[in-house]
Amino acid sequence: MATAILTQIGRMYPEIELFVKAGGDGESIGNCPFSQRLFMILWLKGVIFNVTTVDLKRKPADLQNLAPGTNPPFLTFNGEVKTDVNKIEEFLEDKLVPPRYPKLSARHPESNSAGNDVFAKFSAYIKNVRKDANESLEKALLKALKKLDDYLNTPLPEEIDANSTEEDLYSHRKYLDGDDLTLADCNLLPKLHIIKIVAMKYRNFEIPAEMAGIWRYLNNAYEREEFVNTCPANREIQIAYLDVAKRMK
Repeated sequence: MATAILTQIGRMYPEIELFVKAGGDGESIGNCPFSQRLFMILWLKGVIFNVTTVDLKRKPADLQNLAPGTNPPFLTFNGEVKTDVNKIEEFLEDKLVPPRYPKLSARHPESNSAGNDVFAKFSAYIKNVRKDANESLEKALLKALKKLDDYLNTPLPEEIDANSTEEDLYSHRKYLDGDDLTLADCNLLPKLHIIKIVAMKYRNFEIPAEMAGIWRYLNNAYEREEFVNTCPANREIQIAYLDVAKRMK
């Protein structure tokens, strides 16, 4: 009887193990926005799962056999290996559904693309070694950040009251798609956090204080355990960019 009950429980709750990049000590969470993205999704879903950090310098043989040629993040779902981050996100949203698990898809398509060019602009800026190109690359990053800030400050349709004045048409929502974290946030927030940490460390660049929408967004995220507890330590992020953010000449 006990075996039958355990079998039924196993069918009710999927067995999930998430493999993420390990930090420099081989055990803590390493810098990887894709790992954090999946970590956040599973946490927000409220599903029971295990997390294994993988030391890329000493990758165990059993993991190499589990996902040959694949670096984290990847996961196993009832023993089945899933390796593509975008497909994993779609799979989890399709399998972990209401009423047991919350739906995490954004209601507004624009939320999924908001800030989609910010990380690319940051990467070009932080990798640059030419002083004469620094100003133009910084301006490109600021332009992308301003576009994101504008989106966060623009009210969503449900925030607009027909009786509101123009002065009231300013969003106070916490996240990209409203007051709840969605898949869009799981994608953007880890990258935005990296930008904040790395740009200050290596370029003395800070997201402008007047970009109130972005700062409201980040500060709200820092109050959520699903975000802060899946973040690598700041030092892990800085070390990851030590050889990327080279001194300009």
